[in-house]
Parts: sequence; C-alpha cells; structure tokens
Amino acid sequence: MSSDGEEALRFRLLSAQLELARTEKRAVVVLVAGHAGTGKGHLINRLNHWLENRLTEVQALVPCEEDRRHPYWWRYWTRLPARGRTTVFVHGWVGDALLGAATRRLGQGAFADRLIEIATFEADLKAAGITLVKLWLDIDVDVQAQHLATLEADPLTRWQVTEDKWFRHSQHGVIHQLGRQLRKATETEDSPWLCLDAAPGNDLLTPVARHIIKAMEGAAEGRFVPRPPVSQEVLNPASAIPQLSDLIEHAPAISKSAYRDRLASAQAKVAELARRAVWRGIPVVVVFEGHDAAGKGGSIHRLTSALDARTYRVHSIAAPSERELLFPWQWRFWQRLPADGAVSIMDRSWYGRVLVERVESLIDEQEWRLGYRQIVDFETQLLRHGVVLVKLFLAIDSDEQLKRFKARAVTPHKQHKLTEEDWRNRARWEEYEQAIDEMFAATHRKAPWTLIDANDKRHARLAVLHEVAARLEDRLQAN
Repeated sequence: MSSDGEEALRFRLLSAQLELARTEKRAVVVLVAGHAGTGKGHLINRLNHWLENRLTEVQALVPCEEDRRHPYWWRYWTRLPARGRTTVFVHGWVGDALLGAATRRLGQGAFADRLIEIATFEADLKAAGITLVKLWLDIDVDVQAQHLATLEADPLTRWQVTEDKWFRHSQHGVIHQLGRQLRKATETEDSPWLCLDAAPGNDLLTPVARHIIKAMEGAAEGRFVPRPPVSQEVLNPASAIPQLSDLIEHAPAISKSAYRDRLASAQAKVAELARRAVWRGIPVVVVFEGHDAAGKGGSIHRLTSALDARTYRVHSIAAPSERELLFPWQWRFWQRLPADGAVSIMDRSWYGRVLVERVESLIDEQEWRLGYRQIVDFETQLLRHGVVLVKLFLAIDSDEQLKRFKARAVTPHKQHKLTEEDWRNRARWEEYEQAIDEMFAATHRKAPWTLIDANDKRHARLAVLHEVAARLEDRLQAN
C-alpha cells in the first residue's frame, strides 16, 4: 500500500474509533489469536500506534494469583471495556482453551465444554453492547520453523524466540486442528473469524485495520445486537420449586428469651464453620432477596455479627451508576465476587434483572427472559469454581408489609428506609409476585433457593443463620 493510502486508512480507523467514543453505543473487543511466530506483538504494536491510546487498552494476560482465586471467567469479565472504548486481548480465552487442550490440561470433554462456554460468553458480549473482532494468524509449519530460526540467529531479535515458542512449533499440527475446531464452534454471522496468512513479509495491518473499521462503523450505528434464545431447559426445571403460596401458614412467633438463646447458639455455629471455610480457601456468596421491609438488613446484621470483619464484604445493590451502565449488566456483579477464602454478602443482587428491571419495564421482555439463562450460566460458573452459593428469599405478606411501612413512617431512625419507590413497588404487588415465582422456576434447578417466612423477624433471622450454617457444613464435609 502506498504511503498516501496508508495514511488514509489510518485516518479512517481513527475517525471510526472517535465516533465510537462519541456515541458510546457499543464497545469493541479485538481478539488476536493464532500460531506462534506470527508476529502478533508486532501487529498489535502497529495497530495500537494507529489507534487513540486514551481509548484503547491491550490485555496480554498471564494469570496472576488474584485471577486464580476467582472463577475462570472473572479475569475477562472484569477487564472488559466500557461502551465507547476498545480493548485488545492477546490470545485471551481462545489461547487458554487451545493451549489447555494441546497440553492435555483440558481433556476432550473439557475442551468441548469450554467451546460451549466461549460461544455463550461471546454471545453475551454481543447482546450487552460489545462488538467482537476475532483475528486468527495462520502460518505454515515449515515457514514457522524457518522464521523462528532466522529470528534466533540474529542477536537483535533472538530475545523474541523462547523455549515456549519452539514447544508450540512442535505442537503446530495439534494447535492447527484444535484451532479449526474452535473457530467452527464459535463462528457467527455477525462475529466471523478473520483468518490471515502471517508468513514473514505479508501485510497484516491493512486487512486488520479494514476489518476493525467495518466493525466500529457498524457498532457506532448500533448494528450487531443479537438476542441469544433462552434455553428451554432452564425454563422448565424439575418440580420441587419454591412458590410464595407455600407460605400461607406462617411459622409461629418466637419469644424474646428463647430467641436470644437460639440466636447466640446459631451465631456461634456459623462463626466456627465460617472460620474453617476461610482456612480452606472456600469462597462464599450469600444472596439476600425479598419483599421490601422483609428484614434483609436485620438478617444480614445478625449474620455478619458471626463473621470476622476481615473476611467479608456486604454489597448493597442499588440502581447501576452512570459508569456501570457503560458495561454489560453482569459486569458489576463479577466485580463484587469474593476471592477464595472470602465472603460476599449481596443485599439485593443480579436478580434485579428479572425482578425490578422487568416489572418497571426498564428492559424489554427479550432482555429479561435472556436474563434467566445468563443468571444460570453465571451461577454455574461460581459453583464450578467451588463457591458456596446461598440464595435466600425473605417473604412477607401484603398486610405485614403495610404494617412495617407505617411503623417506619413514624419512627425517626427508620424513616430513611421508606421511600417513594417502596410505595410504588407495593402498588405493583401482584406483578412482583408473578415475577418472583417465575424467577424461582427459572433459576432454582442448579443453585436452589431457600424461601424464608419473614413475617416474624426472629424466626427469619434464625432461619437465615441455620441455612448458611447447613450449607457451609455440607461443603466442609464434602471436602
């Protein structure tokens, strides 16, 4: 390409990126994968020179200790770009899968499972406003060997050739076959793989820049917004599902003296089990959902009173901030996951996607129905990593809620808890009831819900402690 043509292409790429940043409609992720010795680093350096650095980030991940102490996909979800920005991943999740399979750290079945995870992850990125550009740099095995030898013979380039690159050269055939399988499994109409011959001397920047321009210009216009279908398996789980109608007959009230004794005993048991879980490096996530005024705050206080303050964090989930709205909706929950040996307590959670966002029409039906599948996938990844996931729903009836609202209105130190939003939600009680029961049905199968009768606060607080203790005990005994 002539220098004039190159400058024109560079200007068009920069213009597309600046327009993307101006509109903030989507983000762009560029995934660069392929064989060793294909000049990925050189290509990315040149590409980064053409792009606006303040809007671009390059992620060449070598998993650190913090990455390993979280579920696998945490390292990618937490590094995604905000809308209007661009991130380049070198190898990324594709490289992890290929090298894992090539070195047999991932068996055949595990590799097949990983391909499904990759396809799901990429579909969720696209549905959440991220345009994905996937590049595969190919090279013939003999050309690869000659290129590596040439680099190694030159004192100025010898540093580029490591034992790892020669090892990957020895696995060229295996990686070539696995790469074809992976690309076939993850190819989509709106996110195709661009395969390039990366033999020395070939111009890679021109076709890559053109491909990214096309993606950015499409992203700025708001195209490429697929809606993956909701899995029917998720929406039709087994029959033993909690329903709010299960709580027609409420648990008997507990006297104050009996409550004090039982509370101290329950907290002592949770404290002992939680210490053991921390020592073993077991991560714990406790999700609190429930009706407004059901006593989530009081139950959380009784739970945290039994925990070491150095090991837990309580996350009060409200409406997303302006910054959080620039990311996929799941992003802020990945950010709040505990590392191994720590506890995260969620005062409200990702279930707002299929409750308040649904009932208040903040998202359309396709989005909240898709949310069921996304939530199940998210929780499955937590369980696969070994997280003890406790999901609690504190339920009260309409009369009890009204009683508590009125009490809050006349109690000075509780008035801040009662908002106009609480009254608005109460006016849509039946819509929330339907959404709650459908949420149970769609998300109970793999990570079960515990429905707690919270009409009596003492009973509810004890039930929370007993459930957390039981789940911790089950996990510790399983180990």
